[in-house]
Amino acid sequence: MSTTAGITMKIMATLSTTLMLACVKGLDGAIPVGEVIFFRSLLALLPLLIWLRVQGSIADGIRTRNIKGHFIRGLAGTGGMYFSYLSLLYISLTDATAINYAAPLFTVVMAALLLKEKVRYHRWLAVIAGFSGILVMLFGNLSLTAPTTVNLNASFGVALALMAALCTASALIQIRLLNGSEKPGAIAFWFAIMTALTALVTLIAGWKIPHGMQWLLLAGCGLFGGVTQILMTLSLRYADASLLAPFDYTSLIWAMIIGFLYSGALPETATICGASLVALGGIFSVLRERRLRQATVKISTVG
Repeated sequence: MSTTAGITMKIMATLSTTLMLACVKGLDGAIPVGEVIFFRSLLALLPLLIWLRVQGSIADGIRTRNIKGHFIRGLAGTGGMYFSYLSLLYISLTDATAINYAAPLFTVVMAALLLKEKVRYHRWLAVIAGFSGILVMLFGNLSLTAPTTVNLNASFGVALALMAALCTASALIQIRLLNGSEKPGAIAFWFAIMTALTALVTLIAGWKIPHGMQWLLLAGCGLFGGVTQILMTLSLRYADASLLAPFDYTSLIWAMIIGFLYSGALPETATICGASLVALGGIFSVLRERRLRQATVKISTVG
């Protein structure tokens, strides 16, 4: 299969992710967030285990030598989901999706500070452009003519989405550390287990018994989450991560389409401008990194 297959799988993964968030948005806070995370993680195991079985042995696929690393990644991932799902109570699916683009920006900063990675200038330019875009979206959510309550809700929603991005970045850093010794199937499996167990703790705060459409939305949340992990993993088999990275931004297109079909609302101009600024910075960084890598390979080959 060609790189086209990898790109297609990546785009379908962004669609699956957006559909998962749409299911959460559809619940509209009727089910406690901890309960939503539990069902999302538990049901995500179904497609994941089927996929691992098709690949070969489930036991071999989920074997791990670093349960502590998976636990840390699970905590960060749970935090990311918790803040992300909460943010959907206050801002639109499109806004939440766009602000989540801050996760790779936080990852660059954390990689430089925690992993002591050398960060080239073009990555810092992408970070500056990205956070500028986030500020544009933030002020776009505020209105001088809107009631104070509306502004507070919008600001709170943006803050929650940024916290989600920060937690996601922490999870990505931990995945980098795990990738050296753990199989992708094990990383996905133990993430689902850890988040399910962490979310189960919230049972003491009181859960609600879902009914009717709520069951379908919870099921969709879990199944789309599991499918996303599989598509992400498969996409990397057929194309380089640097080639696939720009296609992360197609999630904004899916969010806009789903948001329009769901509520008939189009995103604000500030959201489109801010997200475009983030996307352009990220795409520039990825393309620049890819060109430098190709030049390095060419020089080493000639030498």
